[in-house]
Amino acid sequence: MVDKATIVVHSGDMDKIFSALIICNGALSMGMEASLYFTFWGLERLKKDGLEKGPLSKMNMGGLGKRMINSRMKQSNVASLERLIQDYKELGGKIIACEMTMEIMGVKKEDLRQELIDEYGAVGTYIREARDSKITLFI
Repeated sequence: MVDKATIVVHSGDMDKIFSALIICNGALSMGMEASLYFTFWGLERLKKDGLEKGPLSKMNMGGLGKRMINSRMKQSNVASLERLIQDYKELGGKIIACEMTMEIMGVKKEDLRQELIDEYGAVGTYIREARDSKITLFI
């Protein structure tokens, strides 16, 4: 077993994407390896211009809740999603895009931010990552 964290990013909700990136950046900064496996609505956030488009999971209120949370995060000096994903990649984090989801949802490789993606894979790819991880989460 490797000192690694692997997270399935199933949700595309803004707050859940924040959580996945914050946890994995923390793992990387503590010397662990980290993998994010983006599937279903999470995969939508890897589309070009898609990272910031996710709704808030609770109290979205037609977008008002999201604007309020973004404002509070900015006041608290929380890094943006773009900054967090760039930090994640710079620290050596791995991103896997689910090929099955791409097929089901009609997502093509050219729709995605290629510079972020390390690998395309299916459930076997996730299982390989998770089997070797000390921490596995589903977000």
